[in-house]
This record gives sequence, structure tokens and C-alpha cells, in this order.
Amino acid sequence: MRPIAASDGAAEREFIEGLSDQSRRFRFLGQTRRPSDAFIRQLTDIDYTHDVAFAAFDSADEGRIVGVSRYSTAQDGSQCECAVTVDDEWQNKGLGAVLMKHLIQVAKLRGIHRMYSVDSAENRQMHELAAYLGFRTVTDPDDASQVIHELTL
Repeated sequence: MRPIAASDGAAEREFIEGLSDQSRRFRFLGQTRRPSDAFIRQLTDIDYTHDVAFAAFDSADEGRIVGVSRYSTAQDGSQCECAVTVDDEWQNKGLGAVLMKHLIQVAKLRGIHRMYSVDSAENRQMHELAAYLGFRTVTDPDDASQVIHELTL
């Protein structure tokens, strides 16, 4: 696992395109089969002041991303929106928990007080991961098809 760099654009594109339709829908709350070049740049050209992103790579294929966790802070830096995505073949093996625990640790060190994630209410795996990590889950007041997972740091 290491921070994502701008040079990881091709690997990030391959990672996103390799996800199942359901995994892409859960991660992006819609279909993103073919991400644009601008979107890939947004995901990989990280400022590491307001945004943080980590990628886990397959040890057998060091260029293949198998999981990503990231957050983006609010203007005042007190809270951040976070996300985690794991390649379908690597799901249910603890990788999402490892990526999120690392992200939470970095957020705490940077003085962030609250993390949250907006997810599909259908995404049971994320619900279980959030509960395991101590997040509180509420229905999104603006969209009942979504939930908000919140963690006070």
C-alpha cells in the first residue's frame, strides 16, 4: 500500500474499468464504465493537503491496483468525505478494513474530527465495514436510497 501518484493514472483506469457493474455503481453512485481522462487526473493528481488517497497493489502484479481508499476535506479541514473501493476478487478478505484503518489513522494525525461517507443503502458490504469500524449510519435526509456513515475521530 502506498499513496496514489499522478503516474498511477493508467492503473487507476484499469482498476475502475475492471470493477463489476455493481461495484462501480456502489462506488460512484452511478455507472462510470469508461472514466474520462479528466476524472482519472482528479483521482490520481492528489494535492495531499486537502485530499489523501492510498492504493493497495497486487503483490504478484505490482502495477495492478486492487483497492483504493481516499478522503477529501472540507474547507475548514475539520471533516472529510471518505471512500473505499476493493477489486471484486479481493472483497471479503479484509483489504477494505486495512485501507480504511490506515485512512482513519492519517485523518486523526491531521486533526480531522469527523469522517463521513455517502453510500447506496443497498451496499451491505459497506454497511458492515462501516459498523465494524465504528461508524454511525443514518439515512440520507435528501435521498432515501442512500445512507451516510459518520465517524467522530
